Amino acid sequence: MKKFVLVLFGIPLLFISCKKHDHNPHDKKFTVTIENVASPEMFLGSGIVNTPVGATSPGAIKTGNKYQFMVKAGKGQKLSFAVMLAATNDAFFGPDGKGIALYDNNGDPISADVTDQVYLWDAGTEINEEPAVGPNTVTNQPGPNTGPAENGVVQLISQVTTDHFKYPTVSEVLKVMVHHMSGYNFMVTIANISQPNGLHTSKGDFPIPVSPGVWVISQGDNPLFTAGQPDRGQGIEHIAEDGNPTDLGQFAAGVTGVLYPVSPGVWAVHKNGTMPVFTQGMKDYGNGLERIAEDANPTDLGMSIQSKQGVMESSVFAIPVGDANAGAITPGKKYQFSFTAGEGDRLSFATMFGQSNDLFYAPGDEGIGLFEKGRPLTGDITSQISLWDAGTEKNEEPGYGPNQVQRQSAPNTGAMESKRIDKVSDKFTYPSTDKVIKVTISYN
Repeated sequence: MKKFVLVLFGIPLLFISCKKHDHNPHDKKFTVTIENVASPEMFLGSGIVNTPVGATSPGAIKTGNKYQFMVKAGKGQKLSFAVMLAATNDAFFGPDGKGIALYDNNGDPISADVTDQVYLWDAGTEINEEPAVGPNTVTNQPGPNTGPAENGVVQLISQVTTDHFKYPTVSEVLKVMVHHMSGYNFMVTIANISQPNGLHTSKGDFPIPVSPGVWVISQGDNPLFTAGQPDRGQGIEHIAEDGNPTDLGQFAAGVTGVLYPVSPGVWAVHKNGTMPVFTQGMKDYGNGLERIAEDANPTDLGMSIQSKQGVMESSVFAIPVGDANAGAITPGKKYQFSFTAGEGDRLSFATMFGQSNDLFYAPGDEGIGLFEKGRPLTGDITSQISLWDAGTEKNEEPGYGPNQVQRQSAPNTGAMESKRIDKVSDKFTYPSTDKVIKVTISYN
């Protein structure tokens, strides 16, 4: 038996590798690969905002007008957006790289004026001219994208040193409100509160329209741009220069959805007729499966399964291929583990479906036979894997629930339940197993 320690989510985990029997010359060495094949989504939600409240067609918001849109967000997920300060070359309003938190420090949804979290940015894509006066500002240019390229970086207008033009402050132009509606739903209002001729220039005073834009909900930093770095070429330039949200909106839509990580887990080779991980239709054994299914922690099951009747070899899989440390596998990453087995031996494993309260992927309770008519099993075995509900914590909507592993305040904090283990069946929608993981086996 080998022991080793890794760290996952800042918690030291003691892992066990156990081998109980000697193998005969006819046994085969198998390698199992569990690959995350889910889509590598960047955003939980996204959309184009382009039609003023009360209007029947898209357009800028002028003084007294506003945009409104609904967003859906869970705890820890934040709002970002970009809308153009029209009459400029490439200036836009938006939050900084951290976005706007939609939940307070206690985890409660907010209803608040968040204007102080919005800034005026220079996209760095077109040389600045005096707002509303320069020949290539959006209201004066002969066509889209006609000003001289700047090849600069995204930065706050207040940090721009290459011009000395006067720009209005955010609070002189916008009022941005977030209102919690119900559940995970929020109403966002971007109102143009500028004075009718609030833009003061060398050629007189002008209105300050605000263009259509794009919003996203994300969990990471810098979802749309990174301050101090060039525009990514995904569409911010087209908003900031021309008030056109189409390109960024299409990009965002293509990478919007729930991201499905898959956790470290435990595997075991065992005799036919034994069920070392769980029994379908029975409650959890209490030996550590709950900690995988709720908290992505394989330590307890890794230690206890070695003494389960019929188990001949077992271990934890925790380090993604190519990584140095333990962690979940995100799309494109994979776990691998190897073992030796003979005829009559079976394989079981359990790994957490990462956007859940207590769901896990596993074969049926008796595992997968490693030989078929005397021939070693090989190829894609994903069809033998199902999504199971451990029955230990009440389910919440995948990707949004506050007590799911990525959002819970501490391990094992969701509402407890005591149900029998079975394939997941509730009011929520889950991707099919083969849309999240691919499991293959080979031998030599």
